[in-house]
Amino acid sequence: VSLRRWGRSVAPGCSVSGAGPRTRRPPGMEPDRSFSGRRALVTGAGKGIGRAAALALSGAGAQVIALSRTRADLESLERECTGIETLCVDLGDWDATEAALSKVGAIDLLVNNAGVAVLQPFLEVTKEAFDRSFDVNLRAVFHVSQIISRQMIARGVQGAIVNVSSQASQRALRDHAVYCSTKSALDMLTKVMALELGPHKIRVNSVNPTVVMTDMGRIYWSEPQKAAPMISRIPLGKFAEVDDVVNSILFLLSDKSAMTTGVSLLVDGGFLVS
Repeated sequence: VSLRRWGRSVAPGCSVSGAGPRTRRPPGMEPDRSFSGRRALVTGAGKGIGRAAALALSGAGAQVIALSRTRADLESLERECTGIETLCVDLGDWDATEAALSKVGAIDLLVNNAGVAVLQPFLEVTKEAFDRSFDVNLRAVFHVSQIISRQMIARGVQGAIVNVSSQASQRALRDHAVYCSTKSALDMLTKVMALELGPHKIRVNSVNPTVVMTDMGRIYWSEPQKAAPMISRIPLGKFAEVDDVVNSILFLLSDKSAMTTGVSLLVDGGFLVS
């Protein structure tokens, strides 16, 4: 994971081999201290965007709690960065989530990244796919955010929440009836949360990426014949890299976006304007 833009130093125990040299800071530009000493919870942190966000936040000075339902992924994350705490729970289980989050302590920053994508044609959508998708992509965000927001309000802190949505919230895609619906609902939830939590000094925004080249993304979208029709609709002519999304998440969590709330930040290379 590259920490060039946001990480001034690497957190103890974190490996960033292959990240390359850090970009030299322009004269007079002070390092961002938004994350120093703050505690961040990242859901869906075992793989992909969530894992990269957890590592980047840790590298930028935050104390990170990484949540995933897959113990093996958390164990490998612990080996990669011993400074990150981990929490294993299935967010689709309401009671287990409540019990687990009651033990995490004070949280200042929240990244709701956990999600599932069960793709089926509209006429073939099953109850199981519908329920699982809404349980994880929407209900879990609602539940986790409620728990963490109540705690932020009780502590009187200025918090920030970022929900990981998708360009699919705003564009109909074949076989994505349920997925598109969950992400559209997530965008509206983000706006209502921003409206109601704003008076408590808690900002809420979403990031809405196009196809992202996670390990899974590369498996599904590396075939030129499959990727070409989608890329042809992206003015920048490429899919997003994980760092593109992580940098947007960190911006929305940071003090650099102190006057930004209720927005859906597109990380789509222009897909939705094409």
